[in-house]
This record gives sequence, C-alpha cells and structure tokens, in this order.
Amino acid sequence: MLPECQLFGTLGCHLCEVAEALLMPFVEHGLLVELIDIAEHEHWVEEYGLRIPVLRRSDTGAELNWPFEAEQIVEFLRST
Repeated sequence: MLPECQLFGTLGCHLCEVAEALLMPFVEHGLLVELIDIAEHEHWVEEYGLRIPVLRRSDTGAELNWPFEAEQIVEFLRST
C-alpha cells in the first residue's frame, strides 16, 4: 500500500509544477498527495521556503527535497 504524502510548494513556483507533473503517474496508480501551499503559514515559509518543492510522507515525516526524479520517488515511497 502506498503511503499518503504532502507536496510543499506555492503558487507560481515552476519547480513545484515540475514536481507535480512527476508525481502524476504515481497519483494515477493510487498515491494520495495533498498539495500544501507554504504561503498559508509563516512557519512553513520559514521551514520550506528555500527548499520547495518538498515531498513529505505523512506516516513517517520523511522528506524528499528537490531535485528528485521518478526513480528517487519510487525509493522514497518504498523506504520505511
């Protein structure tokens, strides 16, 4: 079973759009990804502002920082 994830980004972030596109095949196969706009909370801006996009697993809190490719996403989702 695939873990639920969050993708931290913000509007107008080109790299965030690229990350979303990379995740689409995984979403089509059942991965649940919640898009989080860091602009909604100041502490998210402080934590993620220079690192977005960041993929975070909801179950473990593990984070995959940009840049990442499909192969790295697969390994990230398999890790416990």
